[in-house]
Amino acid sequence: MLKQYYKPGLTEAGCDEAGRGCLAGPVFAAAVILPEDYRNKTLNDSKKLSPPQREKLRHEIISDAIAWEIASCTNSEIDTMNILRASITAMHRAIARLTPQPQLLLIDGNRFYPYEKIPYQTIIRGDATYLSIAAASILAKTERDRFMEELDLLFPRYGWRQNKGYPTPGHRRAIMEHGITPYHRLTFNLREMQSELRFL
Repeated sequence: MLKQYYKPGLTEAGCDEAGRGCLAGPVFAAAVILPEDYRNKTLNDSKKLSPPQREKLRHEIISDAIAWEIASCTNSEIDTMNILRASITAMHRAIARLTPQPQLLLIDGNRFYPYEKIPYQTIIRGDATYLSIAAASILAKTERDRFMEELDLLFPRYGWRQNKGYPTPGHRRAIMEHGITPYHRLTFNLREMQSELRFL
């Protein structure tokens, strides 16, 4: 089982994002505060779980968490501020909505910008180490997947129900054949294709 906390006695919020490497759609982030004695043997890095497992865990996390929040940055915001800043901004938005406010932030990865005066710890592969970060990865991933599946109904040519906006060969081929949508990220290797692409 993953670790329950980083420092005992503190209200810790695990934070993670989903969708950094996509060609389309927002980046989502979640912040989750779990009880210090929380246990869940199946909770793990969202990338290691099947969609049905993630959905089951989503409901368990929402039910069991002391607090949880999900936020996002749009593809336009990503183009404006870059994907790293957008990912951290989405985390900040999620953290800001938490009640109670955490005393320590556990951040998946190695980069973060301070939020208010809350201490933080970046942890490489944190989603495979701490329960709260893994929980945040589940919520961010499932929320983003749902969003992209809804967009797939509006733009079915891009396979977003399957690829969720990631740069699969089929997604790239669809861009070349049909152009880009208002949900594509222009700064993600698309600017050099501008002469060949058209907006829908």
